[in-house]
Amino acid sequence: MKALKLMSAACAAGAAMLLAAGLAQAAEKLVISNWDGYMPKDLPEKFKAETGIELEVAVHATNEEIMGKVVASKGEGYDVIFVSSPFAEALNKLGIAAKLDHSKIPNLANLYPEASQLKHDPGNTFSIPYSWGTTGLCYRSDVVKTAPTSWNDLLKPADDLKGKTTMLSTDRWLMAAGELALGMSVNEVDLAKLDQVKALLIDTKKTLLAYDDTTFYSKLVSGEASLVQAWDGWCNYGIAENPKIKYVVPKEGSDLWVDTMVVIEGSKNKDAAYKFLDYILKADTGKWVVENIMYKTPNKAGMDAIDKTMLETYPNMAIPPADLLKYEQLRDLGDGMKTFSKVVTEITSSK
Repeated sequence: MKALKLMSAACAAGAAMLLAAGLAQAAEKLVISNWDGYMPKDLPEKFKAETGIELEVAVHATNEEIMGKVVASKGEGYDVIFVSSPFAEALNKLGIAAKLDHSKIPNLANLYPEASQLKHDPGNTFSIPYSWGTTGLCYRSDVVKTAPTSWNDLLKPADDLKGKTTMLSTDRWLMAAGELALGMSVNEVDLAKLDQVKALLIDTKKTLLAYDDTTFYSKLVSGEASLVQAWDGWCNYGIAENPKIKYVVPKEGSDLWVDTMVVIEGSKNKDAAYKFLDYILKADTGKWVVENIMYKTPNKAGMDAIDKTMLETYPNMAIPPADLLKYEQLRDLGDGMKTFSKVVTEITSSK
């Protein structure tokens, strides 16, 4: 009888522990920061149904915005953040990005082999690529007399295009156009070379309709602009509204931009964070990314699942991963970023 009582007590204790564990699992919560509209709206609900983990999704407008918050707090308050690769690289150098345990992310197998060959993080040790692509020229083929082939078609526009062009204002992409046109690295920090880029882009500014990072494709659709600097996915938004809009990577090349997912080293929910990364890498999530944000994804399973007519409508989506890797990635410039940012300010504030 005594043994039975002890067994009952042990069972009761075990049941209590299981209940407590269940409640803890139900109470698990991840804080994610991502760009608005950059993952399925119903993802938090579906993720919780599958894992029991609640997602709180914060939204940031720019890399710089989330970096300011994360660096100031050393990551406290966040578990996973979406940032472009130079910023992921910076977080790693600061010790804020966690080293990833690949054994807890089995869906990494869904990625293209090239996704593990990215210069900012070979082997995906601290970042997982979410989307990738090129930056080039987006234009109205029914308005532009000669199809653009060079960055100089934007930077030194024909008279009929003056006042009808826009450039990205974000530091790295604004400068990249000038650097590529002059045959330089998109990671150049030598002041003498940056001064050459500055002189070119100050002259270009006089021909622009605007600097524009968010509505340039709408300006093409409306006819307010004829030729713009664009990320390929954003050009696709314009193509969706007007098939006369086309996209081209100039002959001087492009940067290879990569948006990534980073787990915060100080996260107290790393196992849950791994489950989130693994969920994002599922084929159906990757398919959603392509079909909704209209960017290419390093998720081969997701790309294989999309309706192939998308590749005909948006040809830039069909650029093979091996061709993407021929372009130079934007890298963290470290201390050189101060000089770089100063030159950009001198360009954008020039008269």
